[in-house]
Amino acid sequence: MNLFQSNQLEFAWWVEINTVVPRCTYYFGPFDSGKEAQFYRTGYVEDLYQEGARDIVALVKECQPDFLTIFHDEAELQISSF
Repeated sequence: MNLFQSNQLEFAWWVEINTVVPRCTYYFGPFDSGKEAQFYRTGYVEDLYQEGARDIVALVKECQPDFLTIFHDEAELQISSF
């Protein structure tokens, strides 16, 4: 019996960081465990803060992001320009 199916998604641990300024979502990872991701989370938050990001919310979660950085403001500008 094959334990891995071709359509089965593999999830890893990631740090998801949402910022209001700029309006972005960032993904850092993958990590082997939630504990490892939690360990590195603070460093990523500090780096973004030093780069000028504000109102930062960081989560550790199991997922498989499609993009590592998502710029929400650009998406809104494209939608509102029609």
